Amino acid sequence: SYYLKESKGSRRWLLFLEGGWYCFSRENCDTRYGAMRRLMSSREWPATRVGTGILSSQPEENPHWWNANMVFIPYCSSDVWSGASSKSEKNEYAFMGALIIQEVIKELVGKGLSTAKVLLLAGSSAGGTGVLLNVDRVAEQLEEMGYQGIQVRGLADSGWFLDNKQYRRTDCIDTITCAPTEAIRRGIRYWNGLVPERCKLQFKEGEEWNCFFGYKIYPTLRCPVFVVQWLFDEAQLTVDNVHLTGQPVQEGQWLYIQNLGRELRNTLKDVTASFAPACLSHEIITRNHWTDIQVKGTSLPRALHCWDRSLHESNKNGKAPLKGCPIHLIDSCPWPHCNPSCPTIRDQFTGQEMNVIQFLMHMGFDVQKMAQQQGLEPSKLLGMLSSGN
Repeated sequence: SYYLKESKGSRRWLLFLEGGWYCFSRENCDTRYGAMRRLMSSREWPATRVGTGILSSQPEENPHWWNANMVFIPYCSSDVWSGASSKSEKNEYAFMGALIIQEVIKELVGKGLSTAKVLLLAGSSAGGTGVLLNVDRVAEQLEEMGYQGIQVRGLADSGWFLDNKQYRRTDCIDTITCAPTEAIRRGIRYWNGLVPERCKLQFKEGEEWNCFFGYKIYPTLRCPVFVVQWLFDEAQLTVDNVHLTGQPVQEGQWLYIQNLGRELRNTLKDVTASFAPACLSHEIITRNHWTDIQVKGTSLPRALHCWDRSLHESNKNGKAPLKGCPIHLIDSCPWPHCNPSCPTIRDQFTGQEMNVIQFLMHMGFDVQKMAQQQGLEPSKLLGMLSSGN
């Protein structure tokens, strides 16, 4: 199933892959089926949905894509959009994420996609990883169907995970406790997961799980992809066993969090088009506040517009990046929420909004000690923090 909002005058198509974790064994898929039925079955899906963020048809909320043909593909396959296995004797569930995308494309061709100029495959969280895994396959599918003229691009939001060491190792019981690599390793086998051929060739047999990690698959992709990633992604911290529960953070956790930001920043340095704010959050492109977040004075819709233009220009004459229109935007400040445009944080218990300083105090951040380490007066450090420098 999918939802479609046609825009007859437009030759731009935006296909959005929904996210929502995954399951990788009979036990945790049963639990998921009980607790999150809509991510396992289409039975209770509503007849219509309202698009928000980049799926909104309001120019104020979606300045550059409001007029596109919008397709929302709900996530019922629980397989990071990679599966290709039908229900069988030994498997109670079908995992067909990769095949669902192919079928939707086939059907849309008859609904106007055949005359498209641009197809942007976008997704958040597991859908963002799904973009990395499927964008080249979509391009190949359209070429094979005889539509070479359609430019296929990817927009991966909050799907660029690191296969790093967990802060505390835990046994792999469910999606939350399992280390990212172990969960995917089990998942691929369980889903009969597909990864792109070009990435697969980089790794030996049985090591295909590597292709679920952005920094490993990105260099093998042919289609242009824009990567949006919070430097302190909440889902990444969850699988790394850093749980911010309102208790002061221990020094080890604090160092781990800062290091995570550094590592992530590092993996994005060769990504041509990227937007990485130093915030503690997860998912952004379908949020209605997605226009508010800025990195170095540029908002995400603006950066995407610059990227569109740069691809359009480079198709013409391969010129250098456009002046005053940046597409590689990564925060350099080192703490969660050191960027003043980050989404508001609420105290998990009281629901109260917090500013950066309250948040840091709440996390047990020792301003005196940090100021000393940075060789600053505490008041100067606080001033810098609240202005986001």
